[in-house]
Amino acid sequence: MLLDQTTQAGLLHALVLDGQGGARPIAYADVATLQLNETESLWLHWDRGQPAARDWLRRHSGLSAFACDVLLEENTRPRLLALPNDELLLFLRGVNLNPDAEPEDMVSLRVFADARRVISLRLRPLRSTETVMQQLEAGVGPKTSSEVLLALADALTNRVDDLVEVVTEKLDAEEDRVETDERYSPPQDEMLALRRQAASLRRFLLPQREIYGQLTRNRLPWFVDDDTDYWNELSNRLIRYLEELDLVRERVNLILEAEERRMRERMNRTMYLLGIITGFFLPMSFLTGLLGINVGGIPGSEHPYGFYVACGVIAVVAAFQWCIFRRLKWV
Repeated sequence: MLLDQTTQAGLLHALVLDGQGGARPIAYADVATLQLNETESLWLHWDRGQPAARDWLRRHSGLSAFACDVLLEENTRPRLLALPNDELLLFLRGVNLNPDAEPEDMVSLRVFADARRVISLRLRPLRSTETVMQQLEAGVGPKTSSEVLLALADALTNRVDDLVEVVTEKLDAEEDRVETDERYSPPQDEMLALRRQAASLRRFLLPQREIYGQLTRNRLPWFVDDDTDYWNELSNRLIRYLEELDLVRERVNLILEAEERRMRERMNRTMYLLGIITGFFLPMSFLTGLLGINVGGIPGSEHPYGFYVACGVIAVVAAFQWCIFRRLKWV
């Protein structure tokens, strides 16, 4: 359903919803003169990085200057703005599945909607819009402009579900390996990356959940009767994902704390062992050092069995130390 890019740079697709779950594509030249019947709605999807798209939005869309300025802001966060005449601006974020991109670096989708028209803008490719287009091609897509919003939000939320599941599975695997293999040391870089990923996702999902809650409570006149139920369901799903992400961060902290505790215990055991060995050989080192000085008067230096007597004394001292260490429960 993609339009020829030479027709109008920046217009990714223009669809007329038939009110039955399907849609037909139209050319850019037909947008200005399009006449919709009672059951039809228009969905225009633009690449806001194209100057022609920004020019059309300001000169031919019929939107107010305020609405155009907000839609074309360089940086924005998920939010909902109500406009006069029961119009709204909706800013959502989706998982970034583009090549060489981090999934938590979420892609922005900006939408203007009223009773018969939806204008959406994106800067980077977003698979969620492709999903909705495929539904329309199959004849099972949204029927009205309010259902287009729902379909886009649902597709975005499904992508989040997939990413949260992947993060959780990675964490489950690390926890299982830590519990079953005492010698295994979890990679701290990967653990910190998971925690950072969870924090980045939560940053955008929290306001997005609030948006869905607002749409549940504040029903517009052109919403379909059961739209609020679906918005409420999306809000509940995001609450569950936020709880999962909070749990991910806690679990990562527990894994890192457990590893740090294991390292401290290992180091303490090593230092303890070195201390025992040092304490055990210190008296014998003193004796051998004392008997090995090159001065006169060393007892047994002229005796033929002096060496064996010295070894016997050292053995007695070692045995005595061993008994003392065992009595003190040091070994």
